[in-house]
Amino acid sequence: MNTAFPVTGPRVIVALDYQTASEALAFAARVTPQQCRLKVGFELFTAAGPAAVEALVQKGFDVFLDLKYHDIPNTVASACAAAARLGVWMLNVHALGGRRMLGAARAALDKSAHPPLLIGVTVLTSHSASDLGEVGLAADPAAQVARLAQLVQESGLDGVVCSAQEALRLRAEHGPGFCLVTPGIRPAGSARGDQERVVTPAEAVRQGAHYLVIGRPITQAAEPLAMLAAINREIAGLGKS
Repeated sequence: MNTAFPVTGPRVIVALDYQTASEALAFAARVTPQQCRLKVGFELFTAAGPAAVEALVQKGFDVFLDLKYHDIPNTVASACAAAARLGVWMLNVHALGGRRMLGAARAALDKSAHPPLLIGVTVLTSHSASDLGEVGLAADPAAQVARLAQLVQESGLDGVVCSAQEALRLRAEHGPGFCLVTPGIRPAGSARGDQERVVTPAEAVRQGAHYLVIGRPITQAAEPLAMLAAINREIAGLGKS
């Protein structure tokens, strides 16, 4: 993939880690699709269901459905098709599901009238080498990410979720057209929380990240809109090549 991935619109994806649809929609009412994209994960989706996704899409937001599908190929294919019908902009599957599952997901979305971006989850940014070892994965996180990213690209997906610490290597190995979505972003001075492999927004973009997933540093800030604006200013003009 020698052609650069076409990043248009905001790079920041705000994780709506709320327990109710009303809280998520209240945040969405304070921002615009020109300021950020929005992520719906397990917490909000379990509490509010597809209706929350549809409400955000109807407001004009690009929605990243972060459910990390990981099941038998047929089940994942059906789930991906259902997600596409919701009108999401991006969704993900877990790369550990293997080549057949990844291929089934790709094939299902290719049948959609408006297929969302499909990315593979590699290693969670909360995982350290010792965490991987406890579940039988002897590789260090960077090596495991590289192995799974190769599988994801070979399976025809659009990119991966990875730590920005791995982004530079992945961009070099897979080209600028391979989409890199990076969680574990912490603005300078923010609490690390339960994240292990973290970087600042500007450093993530310099390392090659296309999109930055940021939740608590924005949603739990004293002034969430001011924090979002500051991050957008920090990364403005970066990563244009």
